[in-house]
Amino acid sequence: MRHVIALDVGGTGMKAALVGADGTLLHQDRRATGRERGPDAVVAAILDFAADLRAHGVQHLGEPAAAAGVAVPGIVDEAHGIAAYAANLGWRDVPLRELLTERLGLPVALGHDVRTGGLAEGRIGAGRGADRFLFVALGTGIAGAIGVDGRVEAGAHGFAGEIGHVVVRPGGTPCPCGQRGCLERFASASAVSEAWAAACGDPEADAADCAKAVTSGDPNAVRVWQHAVDALADGLVTALTLLDPRTLVIGGGLAEAGETLFTPLRDAVRERVTFQKIPTIVPAALGDSAGCLGAGLLAWDLLNHTIDRSEVTA
Repeated sequence: MRHVIALDVGGTGMKAALVGADGTLLHQDRRATGRERGPDAVVAAILDFAADLRAHGVQHLGEPAAAAGVAVPGIVDEAHGIAAYAANLGWRDVPLRELLTERLGLPVALGHDVRTGGLAEGRIGAGRGADRFLFVALGTGIAGAIGVDGRVEAGAHGFAGEIGHVVVRPGGTPCPCGQRGCLERFASASAVSEAWAAACGDPEADAADCAKAVTSGDPNAVRVWQHAVDALADGLVTALTLLDPRTLVIGGGLAEAGETLFTPLRDAVRERVTFQKIPTIVPAALGDSAGCLGAGLLAWDLLNHTIDRSEVTA
């Protein structure tokens, strides 16, 4: 059965699937990255996992995968297939596409994890049918994916969609990127967790606890939550002013709060716009499978592009 390898590499774990041409998940698996053993061990784990997935296809589906798509975190040079930098994994300038191609004997597409997840959300998830969409993931940090006609824009240097580093509070909290007042220092899940832990006096409290306290009417929680929502709305209005998306898809851990987030967020965005058109603001639909599904789409796109080029040459 014709299929591709889809591999989503996270900070601590990897999710993978063998995906059929119609999007069917023919096989799924998970493994640890082994990052505690260093960046070389992580690369080795990725190569071994991919090789085992190829072998599974041969054994159980009758043929090897036709291609592979791999999503990785950090800074990614998609055009040259290089995993340039990832703080969580400790690597720099890893020629991952080349290494995987040599190991598998297959064409390989390499993508940025959030942009790859955004590709899946835009094409087969919450943004399906929208010609222009913006996907924003509210996790440990904040990152985005700019979708145009079924593809995701990487930018000239691979940095497109880094909405988490839009300055929303000039002169505010320092950010590891070197700026002060970046959006992710106020509206990421980790920022809300930090603020709520300080406000309630419990160092173990997190953003999910804050959301629960908001629903119960805790005034301190409401204050912390609204502070984050206001910052997020400021960043999103900047983005929609520049990009004019038809659909705005919000995912990541903070989005799991559901309408506790979306109701005040829609209100805050509405209060801030003047001439701009407000996009449809919806929660992501694919959950933590988005990156893996997106990696599968990258692989099929690579194959289809190769076929298109061969037809033109012929």
